[in-house]
Amino acid sequence: MFVTGRLALLVALGVVPLVLLSSAGVPAWTAAGGWVALCAVLGAVDTAAAADARRVEITRTLPERALRDEPVAGELRVRNLGTRLLRARVRDAWQPTAGAPSGRQSLTVPPGERRGAPLSLLPRRRGELRSAFVVVRSVGPLGLAGRQAVIDAPARLRVLPPFTSRRHLPSRLARLRELDGNTTLQVRGQGTEFDSLREYVRGDDVRSIDWRATARAGTTMLRTWRPERDRHVVIVIDTGRTAAARVGDGVRLDAAMESALLLSVLATRAGDHVHLLMFDRVTRARVTRVDGPQLLPALVDAMCPVDPQLIDTDWDAAFAQVRGLSVRPALVVLLTAADDPEAARAFLASLPAVAARSRLLVATATDGPGETPAHRDAADVYAAAAVERARHDAERVRDAVVRAGGDAVSASADDLPPLVADRYLALKAAGRL
Repeated sequence: MFVTGRLALLVALGVVPLVLLSSAGVPAWTAAGGWVALCAVLGAVDTAAAADARRVEITRTLPERALRDEPVAGELRVRNLGTRLLRARVRDAWQPTAGAPSGRQSLTVPPGERRGAPLSLLPRRRGELRSAFVVVRSVGPLGLAGRQAVIDAPARLRVLPPFTSRRHLPSRLARLRELDGNTTLQVRGQGTEFDSLREYVRGDDVRSIDWRATARAGTTMLRTWRPERDRHVVIVIDTGRTAAARVGDGVRLDAAMESALLLSVLATRAGDHVHLLMFDRVTRARVTRVDGPQLLPALVDAMCPVDPQLIDTDWDAAFAQVRGLSVRPALVVLLTAADDPEAARAFLASLPAVAARSRLLVATATDGPGETPAHRDAADVYAAAAVERARHDAERVRDAVVRAGGDAVSASADDLPPLVADRYLALKAAGRL
């Protein structure tokens, strides 16, 4: 049972008859007790007249998947299995990160019929969001009191990474088309693949003349080249404790996911094969041997439930997994924290073995040290020292990665995905994959 504000208001209105009865000589305590008893009887009668809140059936209409920070529209349906008119107030018990409305929705459901109420969610966290039950309040005809029941109605919503870096994709695809030979000029780069023959034009590289084709055609023929295809791109996302650091409006893991998604879609359009590994001490997610349009759904589904783990990453085990993903030389992109020498000590010790057989790119999402503050007081001096120390530490780690045979880039959470994509295109253009 529950009571509404109307019953409290009715009890408060008893001040008027209490004053009238007191003026007529009736004792105040007797008048007050009588009025409270009358209100209690009215509440009990209203509760008895309310429909049984347990005799309802709850169903939801929701999409199976949604993007984080994107509104989700659904419907909550209530079916009245009783014989009385149901005046219901319904509240869906989603967890707070689902972004469900905090208020209750009112429904009037005749016996044997079904009514629906809009269900709007705004998920603020990746992963599986769940609702185990729905609270139904059945209000009596007078609106003073009613019955309440908790109805088991399990539901779940799979919230995927938002892929906000998708906005950078059209410009990178345009550059990829230029590299792929859709422009009027095709040039040869180291390790690029033969594409086709065309007639020689003044200014072309004479080293690309095909003399056999020239003899057959009777005119000078030139070989054209295109960027390499069917190369392997292995993306490793560190899910250890450094992935939980705050970067921008989220954590470092979210920025790594955005970079991995943009690079994966770009590499797939370029005809390369993408492998994903999310690892700390065990494999948290793994996507391999998936190409074409199926790659992006497979990636976001695999990334969805993964959260940072407050443990140190076992890099020897991670690189052993990398060797198992591709037996051929590949481009290995490591998305981790490479701005603290102490935290990167184990990581740097394992890099030479990977760089010896593959092209290596280490990408780090960071807030960036920013500009050195002006020295106005002691606090500014300490802040400037912290900025310089952060720059110095990041440069030390970057130099160590280069000495190990890799390449290192770092940028803010918003700038890192296009930066990684640009570095991939540069390697592609140079034929260094």
